[in-house]
Amino acid sequence: MPDLERDTIFLLKPDFEDPAWPNQRFYCWHCALIDGVLGSFPDLLAGLDIRHINWPRPRHDVVAQLGKNHQSLPVMILKSGETSSLQTGTANGHAFIDGKDNILLALSERHGFPVPHP
Repeated sequence: MPDLERDTIFLLKPDFEDPAWPNQRFYCWHCALIDGVLGSFPDLLAGLDIRHINWPRPRHDVVAQLGKNHQSLPVMILKSGETSSLQTGTANGHAFIDGKDNILLALSERHGFPVPHP
């Protein structure tokens, strides 16, 4: 398993279909929110690897890092060897943070992004 040299955020590519709801197109609003924050502060992206992946499972890039049981997105996988008080788990030796609120806080704590206004 390769080491991660930077914190890595996996987001779903927008405009996907879900067979459970035929004839509809979707986006993940949690991923869109995080993508919007990332795009608003391009000078703060140097310590991050942002990966947009397709909706269908298996999500091979995520599985390669966290295993098949951890495919929910968005997720931030911390740089190899690092941990955070915000992490929500570990898998295959990688600490990770899931949930939009935790990821937004981690962006502030770990990468200098402003905090969300209350």
